Amino acid sequence: MASQSANLWVLLGLGLAGILFMTRKLKKTIREDFGAFIERLQLLPPPQPAPPKAPHPLTGLTFAVSDVFDIEGHVTGFGHPDWERTHDAASRTSPVVSVLVEGGATCIGKTVVDELAYSISGENKHYGTPTNPAASSRTPGGSSSGAAVAVAANLVDFSLGIDTVGGVRVPAGSCGVIGFRPSHGAVSHNGIIPVSTSLDTVGWFAKDSSVLRRVGHVLLQLPYAVSRSPRQIVIADDCFQQVKIPVDRIVQVVTKSTEKLFGRQVFKHENLGDYFNSKVPSLKEFHGPKTNGEVKTSSIKLLANVVQLLQRHEFRHNHEEWINLVKPVLDSATSAQICGPLDASDEEIEICKSIKNELHAAVNSLLKDDGILVIPTIADPPSKLGGKDILSEDFRSRAFGLLSIASLSGCCQVTVPLGSHDKYPVSVSFIARHGGDRFLLDALHTMYASLQEQADIASKSKLSKNALTREQSAEIAKEKGNQAYKDKEWHKAINFYSEAIKLSGNNATYYSNRAAAYLEVGSFLQAEADCTKAINLDKKNVKAYLRRGTAREMLGYYKEAIEVYSPEVVGSMEFHPADFKYALVLEPTNKRASLSAERLRKLFQ
Repeated sequence: MASQSANLWVLLGLGLAGILFMTRKLKKTIREDFGAFIERLQLLPPPQPAPPKAPHPLTGLTFAVSDVFDIEGHVTGFGHPDWERTHDAASRTSPVVSVLVEGGATCIGKTVVDELAYSISGENKHYGTPTNPAASSRTPGGSSSGAAVAVAANLVDFSLGIDTVGGVRVPAGSCGVIGFRPSHGAVSHNGIIPVSTSLDTVGWFAKDSSVLRRVGHVLLQLPYAVSRSPRQIVIADDCFQQVKIPVDRIVQVVTKSTEKLFGRQVFKHENLGDYFNSKVPSLKEFHGPKTNGEVKTSSIKLLANVVQLLQRHEFRHNHEEWINLVKPVLDSATSAQICGPLDASDEEIEICKSIKNELHAAVNSLLKDDGILVIPTIADPPSKLGGKDILSEDFRSRAFGLLSIASLSGCCQVTVPLGSHDKYPVSVSFIARHGGDRFLLDALHTMYASLQEQADIASKSKLSKNALTREQSAEIAKEKGNQAYKDKEWHKAINFYSEAIKLSGNNATYYSNRAAAYLEVGSFLQAEADCTKAINLDKKNVKAYLRRGTAREMLGYYKEAIEVYSPEVVGSMEFHPADFKYALVLEPTNKRASLSAERLRKLFQ
């Protein structure tokens, strides 16, 4: 009996210990601040100016900074205790932080970054990995993990991070907030620990597009200018083919939102890999992975190799002496990247720099002043905590290929949250030309509410995934056809419209558009047949009536009418060829229908 009682007390004790252990573990996993902060502090703004002067532009806002920005009297930790141990407190505050405080915002602390701000995972074994508020079992993304988490958890209104090859864009996408990477060189780097000098930018996070823009105007010192709408939205079709979540879930939202705001005519579809192949000739000189001496890698995957090589080369130039002297304990993945053999000659580094310059010119040429390039932020959902997928070559190639476009070209990019899919955040990225920061911030502000509305509709849609995919694939094929038509590539347009019809054969617009291309190549019988099909599907399709009328005119159907009737009879009749007549009934002010009818009336007289 005594033995049983003792066993009972042992079991009870083990149970209580287990509960205590799990409670402590849970508290450690999800702390009050989600593990975002490494140090709390307070930098207060100056007093408000007396009226009639305007108040400070950032009045009432709070922010945090990643632990790569100097703050006077505090040691900048760079995500590693050995760095903190071997460096003195900063003698002055980074000008970027100061200008925000002077602008009316209050800085409340420093946030966790990845080890030496090098990774994109967001995990830090030294200070703990911040908990992703949008998906607690997943990584928050890095390197500016804590800054993104602080905004996602509503601990601050905005935060600062550093984006070298995705350090702001990736955690923004992983945590479901907005992340802005400005044009390279647009924001001062003074008082910031460098990672890779030619790639580093100071980025910022926010949940509100208005706050994002207000911070941008202060950091970029932007003068007042009238907001401009985008004239072209370029969808990078090949980039979306890499995405591991349904492509239509992203493209559908952007397409519907953009059509609602700016109309369909702004769309252009581009195979970015092919475009870079033709516009970045130095890629041919870059030796990526080889098979029998021949490069077998797409241009975007080659860019992934280029950006990683440059990052490693410049990081080692900046910090190799400290690493060799201190010999810090590094995570194995970080150590492999930083301390492994560089395998790059001076000649290859020069080729990388040539690629940067050519890519800069190529993206600027594609987008000009009023264009926006639409790409996925990253191809995969946020990684599992402690997962190994982020270490795989395939994952890194997909991720850095997308991230390299803005990093190497120096263009500005914004990560835009689009709700969630399978309980994980979904995002898209917009890129504008180098120096187009104001345009991109303004465009996002104009589009943001509509994007969120369409994202909400898409997430609640009852359509099956397959049906939606076919519909969206058909719409993409149609848009490619429209672009080919604009470029006067008539046969190419016909092929794209035919592809759309195969995917969705009950859409009158696809038949009507193909008829327009058939008219251009003189295939009038096919044009007439397509228009008849379009009219059967949509009795009010004005363009189909006009195009069928044109096809019938070119086929000489009205010449037969002239031969049947004598000139006297013809002169007494009011000739309105049926298709143009119906077009005028549907649109009485349609000039094309009116002119066509008038021309034929004169022909009969």
